[in-house]
Amino acid sequence: MAEAVTTRLRVGIGHDTHRLTPGGPLRLGGIDIPHDHQLVGHSDADALLHAVTDALLGAAGLGDIGELFPDNDPANRGRDSGEMLSEALDRIVEAGYRVVNVDTIVFAEQPKLSRFKPLIEGRLAELLRIESSRVNVKAKTGERVGPIGRQEAITAECVVLLESMT
Repeated sequence: MAEAVTTRLRVGIGHDTHRLTPGGPLRLGGIDIPHDHQLVGHSDADALLHAVTDALLGAAGLGDIGELFPDNDPANRGRDSGEMLSEALDRIVEAGYRVVNVDTIVFAEQPKLSRFKPLIEGRLAELLRIESSRVNVKAKTGERVGPIGRQEAITAECVVLLESMT
């Protein structure tokens, strides 16, 4: 029987999608982006922060965002996703992990996010208590195909690397 290989590193993946509706601004990555549409959800519907939260929880084996912050709990109605991410991070730290780096993708036809990426990276770094050089945000369109391309929804994905400190 082969000896088990152990490592101090853990990888997590997160994904979230929210519908768009007229109104604004667009809350994404913990910042408000001027736009004529906004995301719809039980909390503030920040799809990027939800994906990051899920990636963190998954990497540490601590469940998912829906278990920690159920959408049928009135306390989570309109809740700031930054607070949810901070609470998840506290659990990660309590479990003996630290964030090594975070890589994200936002899928949105509009608005164009290039000029907002540094602001989002800075906010994510602040929420995760890491240097902004360890956070990456990419933006992709739907090429006018599907719900992303028709501007019906925005999707976000995240991969996170954690290191065990124990």
